[in-house]
Amino acid sequence: MSGPPSPAPRGFASDNQAGVHPEVLEALAAANHGHAASYGADAWTARAEELFREHFGAEVRGFCVFNGSGANVAAVDALTRPFEAVICTDVAHMHVDECGAPERLTGTKLLTVASEHGKLGPDDVRRWEARRGDEHQAQPRVVSITQATELGTVYTLDETRAIAEAAHELGMLVHVDGARLANAAAALEAPLAALTTEAGVDAVSFGGTKNGLVLGEAVVFCRPELAEEFAFTRKQLLQLASKMRFVSAQFEALLGGELWLRSARHANAMAVRLASAVGATDGVEITHPVEANAVFARLPRPAIDRLLVELPGEHPFYVWDEEADEVRWMCAWDTTPEDVDEFAAAVAAAVAPV
Repeated sequence: MSGPPSPAPRGFASDNQAGVHPEVLEALAAANHGHAASYGADAWTARAEELFREHFGAEVRGFCVFNGSGANVAAVDALTRPFEAVICTDVAHMHVDECGAPERLTGTKLLTVASEHGKLGPDDVRRWEARRGDEHQAQPRVVSITQATELGTVYTLDETRAIAEAAHELGMLVHVDGARLANAAAALEAPLAALTTEAGVDAVSFGGTKNGLVLGEAVVFCRPELAEEFAFTRKQLLQLASKMRFVSAQFEALLGGELWLRSARHANAMAVRLASAVGATDGVEITHPVEANAVFARLPRPAIDRLLVELPGEHPFYVWDEEADEVRWMCAWDTTPEDVDEFAAAVAAAVAPV
């Protein structure tokens, strides 16, 4: 009889590849006793909803869902009508990595803008105004920003406020794709409410999976009137869990203390350590500011190929841009300093002259 499988090596491909935080597993085990009401009519969900109010604002409404794409699609559907549009960057997850789900399932059009380091600005909000009221043009209704961005950068509080002010002046709403919102809050040393509700954001897709959960995200409406019909939206879009207590118990573990912040701070610190270690290496160019838990770098293609072959694990990291020889290295809540140092040494060896 074979024993348990040997532990897989930790890599730098994605924070999605990290395991589940032990405190989250403990919360799941504690919730797994006896029977409880289904579809969110349970004590764990009630406590999770209270924690969303504690962290995002006393009037917010928070709804647990299964995954990030589901959170984005459901939020967009709640905020738009089928002839309306969402302004986002050309690297936004909902544009690049959700297989067209927002457009297919909500009927809305994504209006993309070229970005610098993954960010858009107030001027990007205004560029479609000339065709406001034109029946041939999808009408901008929502501005969606990603915090932290797909390129590992972070919107400052002032930048988010400026975008929200520009959007609201034009009668638009602001959505935050916050799959890594915890990392952004840790980087800014600010509470979650400061990045969202207090900055003028209207709705948030709040991530848990990348910060140590088994699965689970939340849609948080900073303006409660926007959530009046969301229970129906969540059900229609297949994001209502029957055994909701097991999603909610994870958020109780994450937000009930400082687990969300501790894990995000650690992942960010490991990214800074990695960038510092490889940034001084000849042949390695850091391509975006390292502000959250991601490091983007350009290095010679032979070095990339060597690392992909020689490093342990099926996907030790991803090539972000094949043409530019740019890679993405992600750190997670369970990345260790030893992981970083060993990886940095491997990078240095790969780019060293033969």
